[in-house]
Formats: sequence, C-alpha cells, structure tokens
Amino acid sequence: MATVKRDDLYEAVYQKSRLSRAESVRLVESVFKEISECLERGETVKLSSFGSFVVRNKGQRMGCNPKTGEKAVVSARRVLVFKPSDILKLRINIPASPSPQDEGQAFMRGVSVDCPS
Repeated sequence: MATVKRDDLYEAVYQKSRLSRAESVRLVESVFKEISECLERGETVKLSSFGSFVVRNKGQRMGCNPKTGEKAVVSARRVLVFKPSDILKLRINIPASPSPQDEGQAFMRGVSVDCPS
C-alpha cells in the first residue's frame, strides 16, 4: 500500500493544472495552512464530497497504565476527528474496474440457492 506524501500532492496539482511547480507548492501549502488555522481555532472544516475535520474536547478522566495497572489521571485535551462523507465512503468501496469474475460474484450475492442434501 502506497503512502501519499506532500511532494506527491505538489506533483499531482502541477500535473493537473497549468500552474508552475512553485505555484503548485504554494497552493497546496496555503490549503493546509488554512485548514490548520481553522482547526486551531476549534472550527469544523467541511470539504464537500470528502468529509469533515472536527475538533472535540475531551475532559479529564482516570486511566490506567496497561503495563503496571497503576491508576493515573489523563488530562483534558482536544482531539481531531475525521468523518468521511457518504460519497467518499462509497468511492473507496467501489472496485476500480470489476473483472468478469467479480461481476458474477456480485450477481450471486443476491441469489439464494438451495442445495440438495
């Protein structure tokens, strides 16, 4: 499984737009900066057809060290949660190009067959 890095995003923007490489880098960085600043302020960032980044506040609680079993206080903090859109969920679950065998299996999923005993 491949990991997409910043440089990969810069290159993709460069390849799919008429921007120079330097302009592509500035564009990607400015998008990341704006998203980060919104999240730092505690705002929700909604990206249509992609998903939402939500900052949640978690209160202080009692926890336990899994190695020693000793109880410890877990301090209050903010956490970042990503909620994918329904469109993105559908897109990641659709095979890129189904083979004839996949199509047959998809057909058979909806068919009930009684086998003789």
